[in-house]
Amino acid sequence: MVGIYIAIALVCLIVGAAIACVTTIFVQKKKAGNAQKEAIKVLEDAKNQAKNIKKEAELEAKEEAIKLKNESDKEAKERRIELQRQENRLFQKEEQLDRKEEVIDRKSQALDDARANLENKTKQLEQKERELESEKTKITKELERVAGLSKEDAKKQLVESIVDDARKEAGNIVRDIENTAREEGEKKARNIVTLAIQKCATDQTSEVTVTAVNLPNDEMKGRIIGREGRNIRAIENATGVDLIVDDTPEAVILSSFDPIRREVARLTLEKLITDGRIHPARVEDIVEKVKKDIEKTIKEAGENAIFEAGIFNLHPELVKILGRLKYRTSYGQNVLKHSLETSYIAGLLAGEVGADVLIAKRGGLLHDIGKALDFEMEGNHVDIGVDVAKKFKESPEVIHCIEAHHGGVEYKSLEAILVQVADAISSSRPGARRESLDAYIKRLEKLEEIANSFKGVAASYAIQAGREIRIAVKPEEINDSGMIILAKEIARKIESELEYPGTIKVNVIRETRASDTAQ
Repeated sequence: MVGIYIAIALVCLIVGAAIACVTTIFVQKKKAGNAQKEAIKVLEDAKNQAKNIKKEAELEAKEEAIKLKNESDKEAKERRIELQRQENRLFQKEEQLDRKEEVIDRKSQALDDARANLENKTKQLEQKERELESEKTKITKELERVAGLSKEDAKKQLVESIVDDARKEAGNIVRDIENTAREEGEKKARNIVTLAIQKCATDQTSEVTVTAVNLPNDEMKGRIIGREGRNIRAIENATGVDLIVDDTPEAVILSSFDPIRREVARLTLEKLITDGRIHPARVEDIVEKVKKDIEKTIKEAGENAIFEAGIFNLHPELVKILGRLKYRTSYGQNVLKHSLETSYIAGLLAGEVGADVLIAKRGGLLHDIGKALDFEMEGNHVDIGVDVAKKFKESPEVIHCIEAHHGGVEYKSLEAILVQVADAISSSRPGARRESLDAYIKRLEKLEEIANSFKGVAASYAIQAGREIRIAVKPEEINDSGMIILAKEIARKIESELEYPGTIKVNVIRETRASDTAQ
């Protein structure tokens, strides 16, 4: 029984499996059919869409082709119009060229006719000239026969007569002009100079270089010298000035070529004497303070000078150098005051004669700027002043005023002449300088005497107010190398035997000449 159940169960299982397989196959076939139908539908839709796209593309292509054709037709039409226009212009130009060619042909023909006419007239003129020349020759020969003189002799006598008359007349005219000009010029010059001096009307020089310091008593000399001379050595080392303590009662003498150092030493001594504490450390402190005060004073002096002169665009370094002239004197005349006077007078003269007032005043103020540095630099104050002015970009006109104020170079401007005149007026007015005319002349004579004392010197000339001496030597006795030695020997002798301000330039000149006579 159980076996039957088992068999039935197996049969059922087999039947169920078979039914499941058949059902699965049926379902799969149904799905496959549906998919095939869907695929067929998709293909048909794709084909329809492709046809639509193709139609649209064909339509767009046709429209683009029509558009391109229209544009090309329009462009071709425009080109045809432009070509037609150009063709018309060319045609017009051809017509113009034809007309011009006709005009040129007519003018060329006219020129040919005029040339032929001119040639005919030229031939006629040449014929007339030959006839006139022949007639002139006949008349000349007849005149020579009648007068008994040749043509050249008559011309010579006539020319000589005319030249003599012209020279006499010209001489009389020149003499009258010179006399009139001299009288008027002297009168006007006197008026101008007198007016300039009257307007300036500055006081006489009262400030001179101080070389002595007064002491309250002679005991102060010992304190200044100090133990074993340490105080005086400290003062000399700190100031660069020599202190001379001699038998002069209640005074100490200061000796230095540099006026600023001398002023520093003077103020230092006065402060030490007033303070009473004199020792090396104190000396150094006082000297430093005095130097700062002097620098400030120099700057203020320069600024005051340009303010008084009415010059406000001067380089700051030039202002400082100008202020140093406060402590510089020349023959007892304060150089800063002298420069201001020269500036005033040069400006007044320039205003009277119509020159540039600003150039004249500026040149007058700076003409002696080199004297502020001639104790520190080699050369005369003119060359130093020119170098300083060039360094600080002064104008060529002002530099020329500095360069020419002692006549060392040729005057190139009216302002330079006025500065030289103003310098002479300021220096030569009563009380301006302590050196008398006799002393000045003796100094120049001594300078030339020293130069002439050397063997081989032919002549010597002191120029530029004794600031330069030019020496001409005999070429057969002094050669080129000997000139250098001679210049040094003369300079050394001048230094040892002559007292003078600033420097003296020694120029030795050797010239060889050859001459002969043609017989």
